[in-house]
Amino acid sequence: MVALESFLCLLPLLCVEGSPSVRLGRTVLTGREISSVQQEFFGNIPYAEPPVGNLRLRPPVSKLSLKTDSFDAREYGPACLQVGTGLSPAEMSEDCLTINVLRPAGTTARDRLPVMFWTYGGGFQGGQASTANASLIVAQSVARGTPIIFINFNYRLGPLGFPQGHEAGASGDVNLGIKDQIAALGWVQRNIGAFGGDKDKVALFGQSAGSVMMSILFLNPGVIEGLARGAIFESGFQGTAPLFPPSRGEGDWQNFVAGVQSCSSSSSSSSSSNNSTSTLDCLRSNSTTAASLLQGFTLAASLTVNPDPFPPVLDGRAGLIPELPSVLFAQRRFAKMPFIAGTVLDEGTTFVPPTINSTEQLFASAIALFSPSDSPDVLEESVKKLLELYPDESALGSPFNTGNETFGLSSQFKRASALVGDTDFQAQRRFWMHTAANAGVSTYGYLFTQPQTTTPPAIGVFHASELLYVYGKPDDTSPSSEQLSWIMTDYWVSFVANLTPNDGLGVPKPEWRQFTSGDKVLMELNGENLTMIADDYRQEQIAFFNSNPAIWRR
Repeated sequence: MVALESFLCLLPLLCVEGSPSVRLGRTVLTGREISSVQQEFFGNIPYAEPPVGNLRLRPPVSKLSLKTDSFDAREYGPACLQVGTGLSPAEMSEDCLTINVLRPAGTTARDRLPVMFWTYGGGFQGGQASTANASLIVAQSVARGTPIIFINFNYRLGPLGFPQGHEAGASGDVNLGIKDQIAALGWVQRNIGAFGGDKDKVALFGQSAGSVMMSILFLNPGVIEGLARGAIFESGFQGTAPLFPPSRGEGDWQNFVAGVQSCSSSSSSSSSSNNSTSTLDCLRSNSTTAASLLQGFTLAASLTVNPDPFPPVLDGRAGLIPELPSVLFAQRRFAKMPFIAGTVLDEGTTFVPPTINSTEQLFASAIALFSPSDSPDVLEESVKKLLELYPDESALGSPFNTGNETFGLSSQFKRASALVGDTDFQAQRRFWMHTAANAGVSTYGYLFTQPQTTTPPAIGVFHASELLYVYGKPDDTSPSSEQLSWIMTDYWVSFVANLTPNDGLGVPKPEWRQFTSGDKVLMELNGENLTMIADDYRQEQIAFFNSNPAIWRR
């Protein structure tokens, strides 16, 4: 009888010395050994059928088998179609729904390791799995005695992942990127055991748009409770982006279709019809190419007046977001699973144009962001009150703790940055944690305040600045930053392995107290001040915003 190793080397692609392999059904996947960190990587594994042709702009169809004897899994697959992120057409593809596995070397199917499942951010318009190098996370998990497996995946973006308009809303072909996420989690349930993972010990984590997508899954307990057991939300929550019906994005959708050469005639923006109902059929035709779709992406991006033109949308009673999150929270319609949720100090600075210079601009931007409203008069009065609570005083603005310094910009920049950071992130995190804690959910909160010394001071401790610390590679190599990075990675791995940041293993670090209705506290993640703090900053401002979340479409 031929030894298994000898047999595998009779198959194509499997004769690379030292290459790890895993069998899924009839298919043997060949991965790549990363000897420098004693890890094994398997990439570019399809978790859904290619979303092209008639499957374009539809929910993903799970790929249940690879239907081949061998599969080369040594590299990442291409990113999904996107513009404005610097990727060339050769680095992208519509056939992008792939998943990647990173595990400690020598892991076998008997090990049943906890699984850390990452969803990237990028405003629902950009991002790719290949940018998340988790080798240091996995290495630290092994060093502390709680080895884990790391998973990430690609999901559809922009108009292909988050279609807008009347037609997509009527057919239910919306929020497709989130449905891709569900399909990827389904792949984990079916297959992670073969890689040595435990399908019953999956913890989600993600940042910004990726965290928003995860949090929306928490509004669907019947879905998420069979796919994961906990989550870490980094700067993204159910209500971070205002939620509207898909019809609100009709203009952006028509601009996208008008830019796709083979379908421009079906767009109402380029014809006399204001009621186009054939755009989806045209976009699904075989004559529509990836190159022409990218032209549509580009035109839509150039014409939009919306900061995020293709976001998640309300999708009706049978959908993923049937009501505003605040309504679902009031009905306690959310998963009662443990989580960590946090923000950085200056969430708003990278979302505010540096050219803003007047109260009138800020008022008009706020009205446009939250319109159309069921109560326009109430919205207008509420925005006025919000501007009173965030006065044009530089010392109160963001970046916080910078006094009257305006960095050569109008004082309105700091004012707007404080307002945006609180309304989109700090208020959403606080509302979510209060709701969960009142329902008895085990939850932990953080505020990342580590000074950023390698970036422009005008953006302060900016949105996404914590990510390099979690992944073990802060730009700042000072002892304070490097020690904080070790501790943060340790907290994250502890939660993935044991659903608490306090498993007592790894590097020495303070106990992270649970956030409860009677003890509303956060861990301040700062290398010089790693301690618990009260969650009471800007209490009046955030309480006003959260007092009537429906006005703000949250």
